Amino acid sequence: MDRMKHSLIFIMLIVIAFGVEGAEPMHLSLPEAIARARTNSVDAEVALNQLKSAYWGYRSYRAELLPEISFRGTVPSYRKQYSSYMNSEGSYTFVPNNYLQMQGELSMAQNIWLTGGTVSVNTSLDFYRQMGRGAYNRYMSIPVAITLNQPIFGVNHIKWDRKIEPVRYEEAKARYLSDTEDVATSAIQYYFALLMARENYAIARQNLEQAERLYEVAKEKRDMGRISRNDLLQMELNLLNAKTDMTDCESNLKSNVFQLCTFLDLDLDTQIEAEIPLDVPDVHIVYDDAYEKAMANNKFAKQMLRYQLEADYQVARAKGAQREINLFAQIGYTGTDRDFSGAYHSLKDNQVVEIGFEIPLVDWGRRKGQVKVAESNRKLVESQVRQENMNFSRNLFILVEQYGNQLQQLQTAKRADEIAAQRYATNVETFLIGKISTLDLNDSRVKKDEARREYVNELYRFWLYYYQIRSITLWDYQRNSAIEFDDMVISK
Repeated sequence: MDRMKHSLIFIMLIVIAFGVEGAEPMHLSLPEAIARARTNSVDAEVALNQLKSAYWGYRSYRAELLPEISFRGTVPSYRKQYSSYMNSEGSYTFVPNNYLQMQGELSMAQNIWLTGGTVSVNTSLDFYRQMGRGAYNRYMSIPVAITLNQPIFGVNHIKWDRKIEPVRYEEAKARYLSDTEDVATSAIQYYFALLMARENYAIARQNLEQAERLYEVAKEKRDMGRISRNDLLQMELNLLNAKTDMTDCESNLKSNVFQLCTFLDLDLDTQIEAEIPLDVPDVHIVYDDAYEKAMANNKFAKQMLRYQLEADYQVARAKGAQREINLFAQIGYTGTDRDFSGAYHSLKDNQVVEIGFEIPLVDWGRRKGQVKVAESNRKLVESQVRQENMNFSRNLFILVEQYGNQLQQLQTAKRADEIAAQRYATNVETFLIGKISTLDLNDSRVKKDEARREYVNELYRFWLYYYQIRSITLWDYQRNSAIEFDDMVISK
């Protein structure tokens, strides 16, 4: 019975071991890798968090344009203390003070974006109870009061925010779309690194098998005296080199699988079978059209506009600081009585008008200097914007030209790969019948391997250029539509 039990355990362990070893690899195409990178990669998460930060900053700005309703109160404030008191003769004494106080105020404030001022409406009630001997109550009410706080000649911050903040948020949305396209570009880089590592591994394995076969044939030929000892040694050297290449390629393959799994947030023990993306889009891109789309959609144009607006704002702010005048006005009614209801009868006017100003008489040119600095910075920004626009258009032109040539390069590389593979197969058969030397055979093998790697590299360049142009123009050329922003991503 125990022997049977141990046998069953042994069989289960074998099944588990073979199940792990024989786990099906994950077949992953390039579009699937890109789609997973957009949702699961750390880069995508960073881009989303940056967008959320910009979104809530924009929401805060929008909230400043809406009325704010607030309630403030003190319930209660009790004090029992001595306070200094000066009598009519000018001498001081200390008198006891024992009272209870409560107050509340409800207000609504609204920023005036046209003038940069603030208007508020508030109502309040104060309750005061004198404690101790002769205790009594006292109420003071302000049923309604309207207050205006208006800076004059100063910069209108709200007006400038209405110009800058929407542009800043549009820039953030465009940056998010570009960042998601950059995530796709990173996925392409990791994917093709794995693809190239797998191709190198396949080449190394094929070369090792071929080297073992040729070495065995070479030994037989040497025994028959049909090849020289030098050729036999060359075959043995090829075999040793093939084993070394096989070991290096296997290690590099595992490293690239690990990197792609990490980037796509897959289990690190996942075995990925990358598929060569042979179906490339036949899309023709013209520079003028790409530049027009980039100026309409890309974060660059919005960023340059924001830089210009911020520079103009700093100039306006420096000029407004040369003279500061502030108007404060309040009108309303107030009432006071020992009874609560009496505090709302026999109301009296409550008016405050105050104009404060600050005009520098002698500041040794400090404020004027601040204006000149702001104006100089604005000119600097204008120059930088022109320079950035030139660099942007030049880089886009080069990228479009590279993409335009890449399809032809890809077709050429594909045909070269086919020819090199056929040539090497023919040379192997020719070598076996002794009509070519080992040097010719090695040369055809090297050319075959180089052609295969170059074909994969040309595929990589094509997809890289294509998605880089998508990232800049924010245009899906296969669907012929703009890459649109989905508001639902913010709620994730």
